Amino acid sequence: MVTILEVDQNKKKFVSVRWKLISTYLLLILITLIVINLVICKTVFNIYIEQEKNNSFSKANIISNRVRHQLSNDRMDEKWVQVSIDDYSKEINSRIIIVDNSNIVQLDSHNSFLGEKFYHDEIKAALRGENSSGIYNFKQSGRVMYIAVPVILNDEVVGATFLSRSIDHIYYEVRHIWRKLELISVVSMAITAIVVFFLAGVIFRPLNDLKYTINKVTQGNFKEKVHVYSNDEFKEVAEAFNMMISKLEEVDNQRKDFVANVSHELRTPLTSIKILSESLINQDTFDQDIYKEFLIDIDSEVDRLNNIISDLLVLVNLDKEKLVLDKKITYINYLLEKIIFRMKVIAKQKDIDLNLKLNEKIQIKIDEDKIQQAIINIIDNAIKYTDIKGTIEVELYKKDKYAIIKISDNGSGIPEESLEHIFERFYRVDKARSRNTGGTGLGLSIAWEIIAYHGGIIDVESQLGIGTDFYIKLPLKN
Repeated sequence: MVTILEVDQNKKKFVSVRWKLISTYLLLILITLIVINLVICKTVFNIYIEQEKNNSFSKANIISNRVRHQLSNDRMDEKWVQVSIDDYSKEINSRIIIVDNSNIVQLDSHNSFLGEKFYHDEIKAALRGENSSGIYNFKQSGRVMYIAVPVILNDEVVGATFLSRSIDHIYYEVRHIWRKLELISVVSMAITAIVVFFLAGVIFRPLNDLKYTINKVTQGNFKEKVHVYSNDEFKEVAEAFNMMISKLEEVDNQRKDFVANVSHELRTPLTSIKILSESLINQDTFDQDIYKEFLIDIDSEVDRLNNIISDLLVLVNLDKEKLVLDKKITYINYLLEKIIFRMKVIAKQKDIDLNLKLNEKIQIKIDEDKIQQAIINIIDNAIKYTDIKGTIEVELYKKDKYAIIKISDNGSGIPEESLEHIFERFYRVDKARSRNTGGTGLGLSIAWEIIAYHGGIIDVESQLGIGTDFYIKLPLKN
């Protein structure tokens, strides 16, 4: 018994791209074959008709030459003329009628119209000195060709010779050719359908592999890859899809690392707050100094939680559809002075010397708050990875069409293999050290996206053990 599922699967087969391609291809072949058959039959028919017409004109001219003297001298009633025309009529299987220049029938191989006037269009044309022909279809006699040629004597038209002959045999022959072409077309279509069916299976096999791999990927299996060994568009699609899978796998791994990192970052301050608060609750005596020390620690852990949550909220809002830039003409020199003043407090905690060098006065149109956040993220990152009593220098200058803010430190540096990844979300060069410094791997990614939304770029140069240089490049003109 056929189930509903099997019926649905069969329906899907016949609406698949494979079947659409096969049906379209066969339809195009069918239309092409029909057009070719019609052209062949029409051409053959025209050739047969033209041959028949030329042959009939030749025979009619022969008759005209035979009877021109008799017709001119009114001697068409001579016995030999009648016998000769009757015999020739049977020989060429045509009816022969000869009229004088007054349209009166002087001789008829069927003896039906003798003495009557004939006004056929072909005879009228012949009496004007023109060869004429026509094809007619009669119910009783079928398809007939009429031929008329002038009878000329001493450059004068003295009458006309009219031939009437059946051309049904031409139509029968053309119909026979059409049937043969139909048979050839049917056989060709059948062979083509079989070949196309199997070729389509071979051509669309990579598509089935791609579909299989997509189903695996949707189940979370990023190890699957599409293997296509051809050199066509399917291979390009497969390569692009494999690259996408690799990227998804990378993003998924980063997500897992990020979840683990954030979980650790959130758990650590929460655990500290929990321990400190329980210690205060379990105190039998009230010691103001101890309470104050514990509350300061709790406040520090709360600030740490706020920083993590703030970075996550900023990352969510850095969606192109949500981010709205409030651009205003901003004096970059003043903005940097304000940032350095704020960050020096943090730098002093590690006895780091934070310096500002303003080479030029620059005003550009930016979203001041967001650019400030990007610069602070990079400086804060430099402070975290610069050893105690280190140096960080911030420099402002112009180059080409950019206002450049250079942030240099003499910290630990970034490994070369990590340089291309440091602006990726959730990426952290040294996971263990990042946890100790409170990093979430979002600061540089946030900075990169803010600068990118302003039409700028961030370049970085670094050497292990020597330091790192960040170049924030903002366009001077929007």
